[in-house]
Amino acid sequence: MFDDIKATTKLVEVDNLKMHFPIHTGLFRRHTGDVKAVDGVSFDIYEGETLGLVGESGCGKSTCGRAVLRLYDITDGSIIVDGDDIGGVAQKDLRAKRPTMQMVFQDPQASLN
Repeated sequence: MFDDIKATTKLVEVDNLKMHFPIHTGLFRRHTGDVKAVDGVSFDIYEGETLGLVGESGCGKSTCGRAVLRLYDITDGSIIVDGDDIGGVAQKDLRAKRPTMQMVFQDPQASLN
């Protein structure tokens, strides 16, 4: 059934994506550790494909999506969109790329119908 589909153009390449958030405690807000929200995620999306991130509540799906869109500064890894490495690009330099990227959230009402 899928033999007829030939995905040739790689649109998105995510390699070893890590998104860690620091934990600060105490009166002086000392760094005591990190929450590893996303740790070592890799995937490719080819032209004509759709990717769905599925998992339990709190497992990092939304954080992964936001990191790929560079709504967060990533901790480590690489994100290549249309051949451009956007993993380390400054937020202001992403304006031209943002109209080509979108995250679609699940509508909980529609999923129960």
